[in-house]
Amino acid sequence: MKKEIRGFTLIELLVVIAIIGLLSTMAVVALNNARQKARDAKRVSDIKQVQTALELYYNDANGYPTTVAPGGAIALTGTTYMGAVPSNPGPQEDGANCTGFGNYVYSTVGPTTYELRYCLAAQTGDITPGVHTATPSGIK
Repeated sequence: MKKEIRGFTLIELLVVIAIIGLLSTMAVVALNNARQKARDAKRVSDIKQVQTALELYYNDANGYPTTVAPGGAIALTGTTYMGAVPSNPGPQEDGANCTGFGNYVYSTVGPTTYELRYCLAAQTGDITPGVHTATPSGIK
C-alpha cells in the first residue's frame, strides 16, 4: 500500500496570500487614520498648554509676550512658564483641510489679547477640521 502525500494546490496558496494582503492593507489604512487622529489630539493639547502658559505670563506681566516661536521659551525675568513651545507635529499639512498651513502661528493683538492659529485635519472632540484660532477667550 502506498501512502498518498497531499499538499496545497497553487490556487489554495494564492487565495491565502490574497486574503493576507487584503487584511494587511486594511490594517495599514486603519493605522494611518489613527495616526492622523493622534496628531490632531496633540495639536489641541499643545494649543491648550500654550494658552495656559500665556495666561500665567499675562498675570505676572499684565500683557502677553510680543513673540512666541516654536522651540522658544515663554519666560519673564526668572520665571519660565513654558520651557519649549511645541511645534506642529508632522506632517504639518495633514489632510486636505490644512494644505498650505505650516507651523503654529502666534500674533499679539495689542497688549491684552493674542491669536494662536493652528489646523486640524479631522474632527477632534467638538472642534471641526480646518484652521482655528485660539484667543484668551478660548478656541474658535
